[in-house]
Amino acid sequence: MQKIMPIHHTKDHASLTHTAIHAKVVDPSLTQFDTLPDAAHVRLPAVLALFGISRATAWRWVKEKKIPEPKHFGSRVSAWNVGDLRGALKATSSR
Repeated sequence: MQKIMPIHHTKDHASLTHTAIHAKVVDPSLTQFDTLPDAAHVRLPAVLALFGISRATAWRWVKEKKIPEPKHFGSRVSAWNVGDLRGALKATSSR
């Protein structure tokens, strides 16, 4: 028979867990986007936040050539060039 141990929560633990669950973590590459060199690359979450779009819309826009295609760094890693994204942002803001 397995013994069940009670879990004791301290006030700090409970508030930390609550804060961690409800806090939105901002991608560091997004907060520093203006200072990144044009040769840098960012991942999909930064692209979604930059354009305010969903994952499905991002991939549809890639297909429609509204945003540039990402560079593939292996079979499961894609990242967008910052310089190309800046050009796409200018193009979408001028519409």
